[in-house]
Amino acid sequence: MDTGTTYEVKEMALAEQGRNNLDLAELHMGALMEVKKRFVAEKPLAGTRIGLALHVTKETGNLVRTLIAGGAEVAITGCNPLSTQDDVAAALAQEGVKVWAYKGENREDYYRYLKNVIEFRPHITIDDGCDLVSEIHQNYPDLIPDIYCGCEETTTGIIRLMAMERDGALKYPMIAVNDNKTKHLVDNYYGTGQSTLDGILRATNVLIAGKTVVVVGYGSCGKGVSLRAQAFGANVVVCEVDNFRALQASYDGFRVMPMREAAPQGDIFVTVTGNKHVIDIESMRTMKHGAILANSGHFDIEIDIASLRQESTGERRIRPFMDEFTLDGKKLFVLGEGRLINLAAAEGHPSEVMSTSFCGQALACEYGVRNHDSMKNEVVRLPDEIDDTIAGLQLAAMRVSIDTLTDEQIEYMSSWQEGT
Repeated sequence: MDTGTTYEVKEMALAEQGRNNLDLAELHMGALMEVKKRFVAEKPLAGTRIGLALHVTKETGNLVRTLIAGGAEVAITGCNPLSTQDDVAAALAQEGVKVWAYKGENREDYYRYLKNVIEFRPHITIDDGCDLVSEIHQNYPDLIPDIYCGCEETTTGIIRLMAMERDGALKYPMIAVNDNKTKHLVDNYYGTGQSTLDGILRATNVLIAGKTVVVVGYGSCGKGVSLRAQAFGANVVVCEVDNFRALQASYDGFRVMPMREAAPQGDIFVTVTGNKHVIDIESMRTMKHGAILANSGHFDIEIDIASLRQESTGERRIRPFMDEFTLDGKKLFVLGEGRLINLAAAEGHPSEVMSTSFCGQALACEYGVRNHDSMKNEVVRLPDEIDDTIAGLQLAAMRVSIDTLTDEQIEYMSSWQEGT
């Protein structure tokens, strides 16, 4: 480990490669670069300290650069022990960013790094999964009066925040960036779909075509994974607990059934629910010899790996992100230690996808600076106009033009008198 007064990273010698990857990502993040250009001119975040607990990737690095361009001071750590790209962390450290992160963090370091970000005394927190917010609320309540707001990146974090709001435990406003259409209908759907299959392939190099892929959860992430698995030639089965989502999956052409029925049929299992133990030990007992289990939900509890480890008679690492367990005489393979397979074994979402997500984060910070005095201690959605602006920036980056309404059409859409 290389350690300085403002950083702790795997190896500073990796910084040059990290800069190369940051520059490559920037090329595909045109929408975010337009926000950065405006931030350079206007400095809307001047005097603001922003603390981040996000996946430390090349895309996140460009968000950090954008926030700094807007006048903010920034400190960042990871939000998942296996998602940091060590070269990017080194590059950020070399640029003077306060960064504490490395791929493969143990629990002690993970929470020590969160503490470092918290002791930076941020005015705004940016979270992916709510660990930073949770730590502040439980252990650092004295900081809360100086916090303007927080921004949450992912579905799992929003679930936790809504629970905090219901319990009356949420003590500062949280902007649900995940609720932007340009986030959950792009990042979750297109990003998770592609990057999850990418992670599975890098971890295993198995053929997807002809296999039965069981997707557990049919939210935006599950829809994306199912679509991409189908495109690879898989027979897709969906497991759901929500009637409408199950109906959607059925109408989309996928077989829908309970996990107990799907478990003996599946060759590859992917969990994307944000919930706990959606694949339990009893389901694992009925799986095929050689079944592969992967998770693309935020936390490593969707698959009950603790029970699998306890009940198995053998465990060994077959490949860097592929562990073999012997259960009742059968071999089961868990990928990426049950953590986010798209970041554990691959590089996460493509840069184009993260461009719109991180436009949301940057503009949420700007919104928080301008409006924190009027926001309540609740989960807040950004105005639709901001979402529309982000979509427009991305279309421009893609050189896509759209139509505009005529004056007559605008008048018609805002009136009711004209009928049949």
